[in-house]
Amino acid sequence: MKFGKVEDPSLVDFTLPTTHPATYKVLEKHKSNAPFEVFVGCAKWNKTDLKGFYPKGTKDELAYYSQQFNSIELNATYYNTPSKDQVAKWKEKTPNDFKFFPKIPQSISHYSRLLNTDEKVMAFTDSIAFFEEKLGMIFLQMHENFKPKDFDRLQDFVRRFPKGFPLAIEVRNEEWFANKAVFDAYCEMLEKHNKTNIIVDTAGRRDMVHMRLTNETAFVRYVSANDDSDQDRLDEWLNVLQDWRKNGLQKLYFFIHQNVELESPLLATYFIKKLNKTFQLDLPHPGKNHLELF
Repeated sequence: MKFGKVEDPSLVDFTLPTTHPATYKVLEKHKSNAPFEVFVGCAKWNKTDLKGFYPKGTKDELAYYSQQFNSIELNATYYNTPSKDQVAKWKEKTPNDFKFFPKIPQSISHYSRLLNTDEKVMAFTDSIAFFEEKLGMIFLQMHENFKPKDFDRLQDFVRRFPKGFPLAIEVRNEEWFANKAVFDAYCEMLEKHNKTNIIVDTAGRRDMVHMRLTNETAFVRYVSANDDSDQDRLDEWLNVLQDWRKNGLQKLYFFIHQNVELESPLLATYFIKKLNKTFQLDLPHPGKNHLELF
C-alpha cells in the first residue's frame, strides 16, 4: 500500500491519538459476554508480493496462506467482481474458520463514485454471497478526492446497501476529518446504520487514525513504514485494544500492509502472538506448529 507513504518515517510521530469519547459510548451499547472475535491477516496472498513466505514448490498459494492465517483482506475484488465459481473455489481451498474481507470494486467506488450502482452492487454481493459462512466483512474504500460535499451520495449508498452483508467504510479525503461537525455527521450516519468506520494507521495520514468506532467492531488497516518503529507501533495498538475490549469491543479485524512489501507475514505473526498471549486466544500463525516457514 503506497497510500500515506513518507520519505523519512523517523520524522513521523506514530503515537496513537487518545480514543475518541464517542467510541466508549458506542462500545457501552454493545457490551456482552460473547467471545472476542479476532481476525488478523495480510492484504495479499500472491507469491510475487509475499517474497520468502512460501516454501519452494508451493503449488496453491491460497491453500497454504489460509493454513497460516485465519483471514485475508481481499483486495483482488477491487479490480473486478469475481464470478460465483471463483468465489466458491476460493472458499473450498480454505479451512472452516477462515474468513475473507473483500473490497468493493473500483467500478462502484471510483468510476461510478456510488452513483447508479445498484446493479453493480447486486452483482458483487450475489457473487460474494458464495463465501457463505467464510465472509467476514465487505469494505468500501473511497477515492482520495471523494469529499463531504457528496455526503448525501454516500449516505444513500449505505441506506441502499443489501441487507445481511456487513459493511465497513474508509473515506480518505482530508475534509472528512478536518471539520468536527462533518466527521461527527459521518460517524453518526454509520452508527445509525450499524456500519463500521475503518481506521487507517499509516505514516503520512495521521488524521485517519481517528480512533472513533461506530459499532462493536474495530476494522484496522495498519501500514508498516518498513522502519524499526513498526513493532513498537503494534505494541501500542495492543494497549489500545485491551482498553477497548474492557469497554465492550466484540470484534477485531486487523490487516497488515507494507509500503514496500517484504515482511508483512512476519509483522502479522509478531502481532498475533501478542494477541494470543494478551487475550488468551488461539489464533493461527506461521510457525505455530513448530514449522519454520519463512
